[in-house]
Amino acid sequence: MIKKFLIAGLVISSITFTGCAVTPAPNKDITAYKAHMPKSILVLPPVNDSPDVKATYSYWPTVIAPVAEAGYYVFPISVVDNMFKENGVTNGNDAQSISPQKLQEIFGADAALYIRIKEYGSKYQVIQSVATVSADAKLVDLKTGDVIWTGEKKLSQSSSDGNSGLLGAVVGALVEQISSNFNDRAYPIASMVNAQLFTPTPYSPGTGLLYGPRSPKYQQDGIAK
Repeated sequence: MIKKFLIAGLVISSITFTGCAVTPAPNKDITAYKAHMPKSILVLPPVNDSPDVKATYSYWPTVIAPVAEAGYYVFPISVVDNMFKENGVTNGNDAQSISPQKLQEIFGADAALYIRIKEYGSKYQVIQSVATVSADAKLVDLKTGDVIWTGEKKLSQSSSDGNSGLLGAVVGALVEQISSNFNDRAYPIASMVNAQLFTPTPYSPGTGLLYGPRSPKYQQDGIAK
Protein backbone atom coordinates (compact mmCIF):
# COMPACT_ATOMS: atom_id res chain seq x y z
CA MET A 1 0.00 0.00 0.00
CA ILE A 2 2.83 2.42 0.91
CA LYS A 3 4.54 1.66 -2.39
CA LYS A 4 1.33 2.45 -4.26
CA PHE A 5 1.06 5.86 -2.55
CA LEU A 6 4.72 6.59 -3.30
CA ILE A 7 4.30 5.66 -6.96
CA ALA A 8 1.12 7.74 -7.23
CA GLY A 9 2.90 10.71 -5.65
CA LEU A 10 5.77 10.43 -8.09
CA VAL A 11 3.35 10.31 -11.05
CA ILE A 12 1.47 13.39 -9.82
CA SER A 13 4.74 15.26 -9.27
CA SER A 14 5.86 14.34 -12.77
CA ILE A 15 2.60 15.62 -14.26
CA THR A 16 2.80 18.85 -12.28
CA PHE A 17 6.31 19.71 -13.37
CA THR A 18 5.57 18.77 -16.98
CA GLY A 19 2.58 21.10 -17.02
CA CYS A 20 4.67 23.99 -15.72
CA ALA A 21 7.47 23.55 -18.24
CA VAL A 22 7.96 26.56 -20.52
CA THR A 23 8.59 25.81 -24.17
CA PRO A 24 10.94 28.37 -25.72
CA ALA A 25 9.66 30.19 -28.79
CA PRO A 26 11.16 28.76 -31.99
CA ASN A 27 13.65 30.96 -33.80
CA LYS A 28 12.37 32.55 -37.00
CA ASP A 29 14.18 32.50 -40.31
CA ILE A 30 15.97 35.86 -40.33
CA THR A 31 17.83 35.40 -43.63
CA ALA A 32 15.63 37.84 -45.59
CA TYR A 33 15.68 40.32 -42.69
CA LYS A 34 19.48 40.38 -42.57
CA ALA A 35 19.70 40.62 -46.36
CA HIS A 36 17.42 43.68 -46.38
CA MET A 37 18.47 45.22 -43.06
CA PRO A 38 16.80 48.67 -42.94
CA LYS A 39 18.28 51.79 -41.43
CA SER A 40 15.02 53.73 -41.40
CA ILE A 41 11.46 52.55 -40.79
CA LEU A 42 8.18 54.21 -41.73
CA VAL A 43 5.40 53.24 -39.31
CA LEU A 44 2.19 53.41 -41.34
CA PRO A 45 -1.17 54.30 -39.76
CA PRO A 46 -2.57 51.03 -38.39
CA VAL A 47 -5.65 49.40 -39.87
CA ASN A 48 -8.28 49.38 -37.12
CA ASP A 49 -10.45 46.26 -36.99
CA SER A 50 -11.68 47.03 -33.47
CA PRO A 51 -14.98 48.84 -32.74
CA ASP A 52 -13.10 51.60 -30.86
CA VAL A 53 -12.85 54.60 -33.21
CA LYS A 54 -9.96 56.12 -31.25
CA ALA A 55 -7.80 52.99 -31.49
CA THR A 56 -5.67 54.11 -34.45
CA TYR A 57 -4.44 57.38 -32.93
CA SER A 58 -4.14 55.87 -29.45
CA TYR A 59 -2.13 52.86 -30.59
CA TRP A 60 -0.02 54.38 -33.38
CA PRO A 61 2.25 56.64 -31.25
CA THR A 62 3.10 53.78 -28.86
CA VAL A 63 4.95 51.97 -31.67
CA ILE A 64 7.67 54.59 -32.06
CA ALA A 65 9.70 54.14 -28.86
CA PRO A 66 10.37 50.36 -29.01
CA VAL A 67 11.24 50.51 -32.72
CA ALA A 68 13.61 53.45 -32.24
CA GLU A 69 15.17 51.82 -29.17
CA ALA A 70 15.78 48.69 -31.26
CA GLY A 71 18.19 50.77 -33.35
CA TYR A 72 16.28 52.34 -36.26
CA TYR A 73 15.48 55.85 -37.42
CA VAL A 74 11.69 56.15 -37.20
CA PHE A 75 9.85 58.85 -39.12
CA PRO A 76 7.91 61.16 -36.75
CA ILE A 77 4.21 60.34 -36.55
CA SER A 78 3.16 63.99 -36.97
CA VAL A 79 5.16 64.31 -40.20
CA VAL A 80 3.80 61.04 -41.61
CA ASP A 81 0.21 61.88 -40.63
CA ASN A 82 0.37 65.37 -42.17
CA MET A 83 1.96 64.05 -45.35
CA PHE A 84 -0.83 61.51 -45.83
CA LYS A 85 -3.64 63.95 -45.01
CA GLU A 86 -2.26 66.57 -47.41
CA ASN A 87 -2.57 63.92 -50.13
CA GLY A 88 -6.08 62.82 -49.18
CA VAL A 89 -5.07 59.70 -47.24
CA THR A 90 -7.02 59.71 -43.97
CA ASN A 91 -6.98 56.14 -42.66
CA GLY A 92 -4.83 53.06 -42.29
CA ASN A 93 -6.55 51.08 -45.04
CA ASP A 94 -5.78 53.72 -47.64
CA ALA A 95 -2.22 54.29 -46.42
CA GLN A 96 -1.40 50.59 -46.45
CA SER A 97 -2.85 50.15 -49.95
CA ILE A 98 -0.17 52.44 -51.43
CA SER A 99 2.55 50.47 -53.19
CA PRO A 100 5.84 49.95 -51.31
CA GLN A 101 7.77 51.57 -54.14
CA LYS A 102 5.56 54.69 -54.00
CA LEU A 103 6.02 54.93 -50.22
CA GLN A 104 9.77 54.67 -50.70
CA GLU A 105 9.64 57.42 -53.30
CA ILE A 106 7.62 59.75 -51.04
CA PHE A 107 9.36 59.19 -47.71
CA GLY A 108 12.75 57.72 -48.65
CA ALA A 109 12.40 55.03 -45.97
CA ASP A 110 14.10 51.65 -46.25
CA ALA A 111 11.20 49.68 -44.78
CA ALA A 112 7.66 50.16 -43.49
CA LEU A 113 5.71 48.61 -40.63
CA TYR A 114 2.21 47.51 -41.57
CA ILE A 115 0.12 47.07 -38.42
CA ARG A 116 -3.42 45.74 -37.95
CA ILE A 117 -5.23 46.40 -34.66
CA LYS A 118 -7.42 43.36 -34.09
CA GLU A 119 -8.71 44.25 -30.61
CA TYR A 120 -8.60 47.48 -28.63
CA GLY A 121 -10.62 48.63 -25.63
CA SER A 122 -12.58 47.39 -22.62
CA LYS A 123 -15.39 44.88 -22.34
CA TYR A 124 -17.65 45.21 -19.33
CA GLN A 125 -18.98 42.27 -17.36
CA VAL A 126 -21.06 42.07 -14.19
CA ILE A 127 -18.19 42.21 -11.70
CA GLN A 128 -15.23 43.33 -13.78
CA SER A 129 -13.99 44.94 -16.96
CA VAL A 130 -11.30 43.51 -19.20
CA ALA A 131 -9.12 45.77 -21.33
CA THR A 132 -7.54 44.02 -24.32
CA VAL A 133 -5.14 45.03 -27.05
CA SER A 134 -4.27 42.66 -29.88
CA ALA A 135 -2.26 43.49 -33.00
CA ASP A 136 -0.19 41.90 -35.73
CA ALA A 137 2.55 43.53 -37.76
CA LYS A 138 4.80 42.96 -40.74
CA LEU A 139 7.98 44.73 -41.80
CA VAL A 140 8.24 45.25 -45.56
CA ASP A 141 11.30 46.23 -47.56
CA LEU A 142 10.07 49.19 -49.62
CA LYS A 143 12.47 48.70 -52.53
CA THR A 144 11.48 45.10 -53.23
CA GLY A 145 8.12 44.73 -51.49
CA ASP A 146 9.45 41.66 -49.63
CA VAL A 147 8.09 40.88 -46.17
CA ILE A 148 11.17 40.50 -43.98
CA TRP A 149 9.55 40.09 -40.54
CA THR A 150 6.17 39.34 -39.00
CA GLY A 151 4.88 39.31 -35.43
CA GLU A 152 1.72 39.39 -33.33
CA LYS A 153 0.85 40.04 -29.69
CA LYS A 154 -2.20 40.13 -27.43
CA LEU A 155 -2.46 41.30 -23.83
CA SER A 156 -5.47 41.61 -21.51
CA GLN A 157 -5.87 43.17 -18.07
CA SER A 158 -8.80 42.65 -15.71
CA SER A 159 -10.01 45.27 -13.23
CA SER A 160 -11.08 42.62 -10.70
CA ASP A 161 -8.65 41.45 -8.00
CA GLY A 162 -11.04 38.82 -6.64
CA ASN A 163 -10.71 40.01 -3.04
CA SER A 164 -13.44 42.62 -2.61
CA GLY A 165 -16.51 40.38 -2.35
CA LEU A 166 -19.47 40.32 -4.71
CA LEU A 167 -21.01 43.66 -3.70
CA GLY A 168 -17.66 45.42 -3.74
CA ALA A 169 -16.85 43.90 -7.14
CA VAL A 170 -20.17 45.04 -8.64
CA VAL A 171 -19.72 48.58 -7.30
CA GLY A 172 -16.11 48.59 -8.45
CA ALA A 173 -17.12 47.47 -11.94
CA LEU A 174 -19.71 50.27 -12.14
CA VAL A 175 -17.16 52.88 -11.08
CA GLU A 176 -14.65 51.42 -13.53
CA GLN A 177 -17.14 51.64 -16.41
CA ILE A 178 -17.97 55.28 -15.61
CA SER A 179 -14.32 56.31 -15.23
CA SER A 180 -13.35 54.48 -18.41
CA ASN A 181 -15.56 56.86 -20.36
CA PHE A 182 -12.93 59.49 -19.53
CA ASN A 183 -9.81 57.31 -19.41
CA ASP A 184 -8.40 54.99 -22.05
CA ARG A 185 -7.44 51.85 -20.10
CA ALA A 186 -6.19 50.19 -23.28
CA TYR A 187 -3.53 52.84 -23.92
CA PRO A 188 -0.92 51.60 -21.39
CA ILE A 189 -1.63 48.03 -22.53
CA ALA A 190 -0.88 49.10 -26.12
CA SER A 191 2.51 50.33 -24.94
CA MET A 192 3.20 46.95 -23.33
CA VAL A 193 2.03 45.08 -26.45
CA ASN A 194 4.44 47.04 -28.64
CA ALA A 195 7.32 46.71 -26.20
CA GLN A 196 6.93 42.93 -26.30
CA LEU A 197 6.18 42.80 -30.03
CA PHE A 198 9.09 44.89 -31.35
CA THR A 199 11.88 44.70 -28.75
CA PRO A 200 14.69 42.35 -29.86
CA THR A 201 14.39 39.14 -27.85
CA PRO A 202 17.53 37.51 -26.40
CA TYR A 203 18.07 33.88 -27.38
CA SER A 204 15.13 33.91 -29.83
CA PRO A 205 16.14 35.81 -32.99
CA GLY A 206 13.22 37.10 -35.01
CA THR A 207 10.70 36.96 -32.15
CA GLY A 208 11.09 40.74 -31.96
CA LEU A 209 12.83 43.01 -34.45
CA LEU A 210 16.55 42.49 -34.94
CA TYR A 211 18.88 45.12 -33.52
CA GLY A 212 19.16 47.92 -36.06
CA PRO A 213 22.24 49.90 -37.22
CA ARG A 214 21.77 52.55 -34.51
CA SER A 215 21.93 50.00 -31.70
CA PRO A 216 25.22 49.14 -29.93
CA LYS A 217 24.07 45.53 -30.20
CA TYR A 218 23.74 45.69 -33.99
CA GLN A 219 24.61 42.44 -35.82
CA GLN A 220 24.16 40.33 -32.72
CA ASP A 221 21.07 38.72 -34.34
CA GLY A 222 18.86 39.65 -31.40
CA ILE A 223 20.95 37.62 -28.97
CA ALA A 224 22.40 39.37 -25.95
CA LYS A 225 26.11 38.65 -25.58
